[in-house]
Amino acid sequence: MPPSRPLPHVVVIGAGIVGAATAFYLARAGARVTVLEADSPSAGATGASDGAVSVASKRPGTMMRLAREARDLYAQLVSEGVLTDLFHTRPTYLFARSAAEVALIDSQGRDLASQGELILPLSRHDLLQRIPGLGASVLAGLKVPLDGHAIGYQVVNRLLSCASVVPRHHTPVHRLVVLNGRVTGVESSAGLIPADVVVVAAGFESSALLGLDEVLIPRKGQLIITDRATAGFAAFPGPLMSAGYLAAKRATSPGQNSVNLVIDPLRTGQFLIGSSREAGLTDRQTDIRTVSAILREALDVYPALARQRVIRTFAGIRATTRDGLPIVGRHPTLDGLIIATGMQGDGICLGPLIGAAVARLACDREPAQDLSALSPRRFQGATACGALS
Repeated sequence: MPPSRPLPHVVVIGAGIVGAATAFYLARAGARVTVLEADSPSAGATGASDGAVSVASKRPGTMMRLAREARDLYAQLVSEGVLTDLFHTRPTYLFARSAAEVALIDSQGRDLASQGELILPLSRHDLLQRIPGLGASVLAGLKVPLDGHAIGYQVVNRLLSCASVVPRHHTPVHRLVVLNGRVTGVESSAGLIPADVVVVAAGFESSALLGLDEVLIPRKGQLIITDRATAGFAAFPGPLMSAGYLAAKRATSPGQNSVNLVIDPLRTGQFLIGSSREAGLTDRQTDIRTVSAILREALDVYPALARQRVIRTFAGIRATTRDGLPIVGRHPTLDGLIIATGMQGDGICLGPLIGAAVARLACDREPAQDLSALSPRRFQGATACGALS
């Protein structure tokens, strides 16, 4: 037998959930890995997420299929003792407030069922049996029982701990080092760091490194945390997700700015309520106008929230793409460079799965999943995307 190829030294740029999962699977394979983070782990979109490991909201096709595989991987990591106590199954309740929205969730239900997903259509009466106190505007719903939840920063910390990988905090990467058509390392605030393979998993910050100004689009989301409605347990079984949120996730382009409601009952007894979709914004400030709009929507759907106090508001920046799909795969023209970005708010759900796939690519193996629809090649030749040309 020919000698096996030595495992590479991989530099991973970004210590969010995708970067952490990539590091975990690389370390598990025996590769040497260095994780560089411009701020601190989970400081970006991962730390400003709602924690949904949800198939219910995904666009039919590739995203729905990958979300199902990703959710299964979470369960597997729990069974292996890696994510013990960090992932739990809970239902998602899609709801409609107009005839058009009823039709939309009916269509989503058919798509989910065609993928083998368990669903339960619900009348208004059925919804009230499960979530008493819904507003009069709620007409019907759809229960997706097998969805789940994981808190992003906790998953990141666990994966890095299990991998015995300590990221280099506050170490921004200024540029990729390229020699004869191959990426051979990075120039960072800590100096030159050589690498056999470089993985860019830095969310929207990937744009500057890769020249993706017109492909990667920042989208700000504002969210709200309330005080406790109950003492240490969720007020109802799972999140209420509006048909408007579903429509935004099914869209094939970034679309207009909007508020797409999700009311998430946390295990602490608090509520997480969100969120806005504000394309082109990269600040993390919240504003009274947007927060008020979210709260008005929430009170219409679940009037009991009037008893709660808002104790915190925060915002995060999702990285989305022109076609609404992530970018995952080998760079089309530069050897030794792998891209994993543009998760569009699906990073918590897809993170471990994408990390496993990217680790295999870095070790010169093919992923277990079909990621062809996410390939960077689909943007090759875009005039403003020099790094993909």
